[in-house]
Amino acid sequence: MSTASEPSDFIIAAQQRAAAALPFADDADLADVERGFIAALEPGVVTSADGTVLWDNDSYAFLRAPCPASVHPGLWRQSGLVVEQGLFRVAEGIYQIRGLDLSNMTLVEGETGVVVIDPLISAETAAAGLALYRAHRGDRPVTGLVYTHSHADHFGGATGVTTTADVAAGLCPVLAPAGFLEHAVAENIYAGTAMARRAGYMYGAVLPRGPLGAVGAGLGQTTSVGTVTLIAPTLDVTATGQAETVDGVRMIFQLTPGTEAPAEMNFYFPDHRALCMAENATHTLHNVLTLRGALVRDPHVWAKYLTEAINLFARDSDVLFASHHWPTWGTERLVEFLALQRDLYGYLNDQTLRLLNQGYVGAEIAEMLTLPPAVANAWHTRGYYGSVSHNVKAIYQRYMGWFDGNPAHLWEHPPVESARRHVEFMGGGDEVLRKAQVSYEAGDYRWAAQVLNYLIFAEPGNVAAKQLQASTFEQLGYGAENATWRNFYLSGAYELRYGSFGTPTKSDSPTMLAVLTVEQIFDAMALRVDGPKAWDQRVLVDWILSDENRTHRLELRNGRLTHFEVTDSMALPEPDAAFTLTKATLIRVLLAGDDFGVAVAAGDIAAEGDVSTLVELVGVFDAPDPDFAIVTP
Repeated sequence: MSTASEPSDFIIAAQQRAAAALPFADDADLADVERGFIAALEPGVVTSADGTVLWDNDSYAFLRAPCPASVHPGLWRQSGLVVEQGLFRVAEGIYQIRGLDLSNMTLVEGETGVVVIDPLISAETAAAGLALYRAHRGDRPVTGLVYTHSHADHFGGATGVTTTADVAAGLCPVLAPAGFLEHAVAENIYAGTAMARRAGYMYGAVLPRGPLGAVGAGLGQTTSVGTVTLIAPTLDVTATGQAETVDGVRMIFQLTPGTEAPAEMNFYFPDHRALCMAENATHTLHNVLTLRGALVRDPHVWAKYLTEAINLFARDSDVLFASHHWPTWGTERLVEFLALQRDLYGYLNDQTLRLLNQGYVGAEIAEMLTLPPAVANAWHTRGYYGSVSHNVKAIYQRYMGWFDGNPAHLWEHPPVESARRHVEFMGGGDEVLRKAQVSYEAGDYRWAAQVLNYLIFAEPGNVAAKQLQASTFEQLGYGAENATWRNFYLSGAYELRYGSFGTPTKSDSPTMLAVLTVEQIFDAMALRVDGPKAWDQRVLVDWILSDENRTHRLELRNGRLTHFEVTDSMALPEPDAAFTLTKATLIRVLLAGDDFGVAVAAGDIAAEGDVSTLVELVGVFDAPDPDFAIVTP
């Protein structure tokens, strides 16, 4: 079994140049990170009921040492700040839990309890954070829950701070931006398997923690691996300026769709002179397109909403906090912080468009574009999580798509066939490996990675190529200031050396499935149909939802699943079969894997007509693969 390579002389020299260029004289963040500290979780570990470790912040203790040559000095600094964990006072009546998950959980004290903002990723880490708060601020009930946006690290711990029963009873209203549920489902259910697999790379989920492995993710250290849950919102925020009071806590909202998430909102606490910026302004350049996959975000409107936040709230604020990182105090400082963040996203958008209109493609613009000095020299605009390189390519993709206009790229061979031809043209596998070794020894890691990728896809069993590619990825990872690039490179190296680690986290938990609408349930089913296998199948089934007093028709034809709600006015042909059941049972048998026959025998489903049609239907379903290959064919 091979082991990780050490940083090369080329990487060591590059790290030294980076350290000399970084603005270490600006140390304001060091004080801000420690400000308001009350207590840490001791030890900084969260486990499940059976003792499984779900979060281990103490494993990053090595970050207290001087920066090693295997980590970019900017990333080492960022990780050292992000790793600080515990309960912090933000302002009178506002507290944050930091360092117990990728994201922060904020708690705002009300008249009778506490309003929780963004309950982390996992129910277990959220419960641990709430317990830490209560240990120092009293056993206050949770009287409100606010989701800033539709990413799992901002709602996944919902059942760790409240219960569906309390929400249903009106004891804990749940607020979210309009469209929250639709987008939360689309991201975590529709494309959830592929995103979760790639998220394992992005967050370095299985990498050993240390100077040669995971040092963080830039936005936070990594993702917890506990139970992802979701309680549906009870109150939608539908307009900027909408004001709501929960347990005496007054909030004024600003909707920001299309920014860091498709459904997102900032909000202001007038009684605290405090501004929550969700994930729209953090201490890093964020992603226009995250490496795990997502909808491409719009940096143009992102910049506009930051300007709007400045004009609506910032000049009346004493403190700004977000769903990641540490707060910024002082009106003048926080206004300038937002202005630089605004200039950052606006500049990337405008200059990418300027250059693409001159005929440059995304990969070219990514190498050409340089940030203005005032922006580049601020710590919080650096690319620890997003990067100028992949954000520029994402902006190009948003406007121009995958095709760069060159006909040579219009119909290229797929990866394996392309790789075989490349290797043949370059003189065969042995010659490619020899030349790649020369490139590696010359420090040309970008080129070595490209040609070795051809060789691995052309000859999947070539062990020498895999080992050299692993070392190449490690050098590229060591030199990356961007944490997600580092994690991707090192995760690729890990799989080349040790085999696939699969998908460490799951997003399709029972509570996530439970909030799906009937339409979303059948949408999710449609994505599992093996089209060619179902070309000749014709199935017509009615699903009668007894607890919702509605009938939904499902039709399979031409390899496509069509569905719609049946109304009395429709003149429809008789179905092949009809099944009467509750929505919960529908989810169990169609998405959660429960046996349909067992449910019928138990009386949970009443069946009429030709029940064998269901066997036909189920027979064309495909299963997503959470272990698909990434660095090998």
